[in-house]
Amino acid sequence: MDVKLLALVTLLAVVMQVPTANAKPISLVERCWCRTTLNTVSQRSIKELKFLHTPNCPFQVIAKLKNNREVCINPETKWLQGYLKNAINKVKKSKRRNTKKV
Repeated sequence: MDVKLLALVTLLAVVMQVPTANAKPISLVERCWCRTTLNTVSQRSIKELKFLHTPNCPFQVIAKLKNNREVCINPETKWLQGYLKNAINKVKKSKRRNTKKV
């Protein structure tokens, strides 16, 4: 009985001395939303666009369609690039107007 107890105490001491890993657990939040993207989506069928940028994933564009389905769109598509440029220009213009008024 003493040998078993001594072995158990030794095992616990060894386990307690092993350094813990610094790796973070993979959570659902850190996973990429878009695993595959579509290159062709009719612009008329899109009800809403969402843009996601998470630390471990590339830039992601999620389109909610009129039939309430969500699909991922390739951010490199031409029409989407034009849409983003126009949106950025509008934001820049509105900031310039606001700074001139102040």
